[in-house]
Amino acid sequence: MNDKPYRILVTGSRAWTDVDQIWRALGDVVGTIHRDAIHREIVIVHGHCPTGADALADEWGRKYGATMERHRAEDFGPWPRCGPIRNQHMVQLGADVALAFIGPCTSPRCRKPGPHPSHGASGCADLAEQAGIPTRRFTA
Repeated sequence: MNDKPYRILVTGSRAWTDVDQIWRALGDVVGTIHRDAIHREIVIVHGHCPTGADALADEWGRKYGATMERHRAEDFGPWPRCGPIRNQHMVQLGADVALAFIGPCTSPRCRKPGPHPSHGASGCADLAEQAGIPTRRFTA
C-alpha cells in the first residue's frame, strides 16, 4: 500500500467562477483513487489567491478533509515576477496530477492582442506538463 500523500496541484484564473467544474474535477480525481482501493491522504496544492480557482479548490479541500498546501505569490518576491516563480516552485514540489482551470486573460497590463488564455494558469499548466505531471486543462 502506498502511504505517500496524493498531491493535486490546482492552478487557475483569479476570475474563475465555475464552482461545479472545480468540485467535479477534484471529486473525479479523488473518486478514482478510492475506486482503485488506494486510500491516501489528499493534499491540494495551490497559489492561495483569495478569488477564483484557488479559493474554490481550497473550499472543496476544507469541506472534504484534504490537507491544504497554500503558496502565496507575494512570498516569492515582488510583483509581477513572483507569480511565475511561485508556480515553478509548486511544480518542483511535485504532484500526482495537475488541474488547470484556465479562463481568458483579464490583465489590464497585458499587451497581447486578441482574446487569449490567462497567462499564469496557462504557464503553470505548461510547467506541470514539462515536468511530466499528468495535466487536465479546463477552459471557461
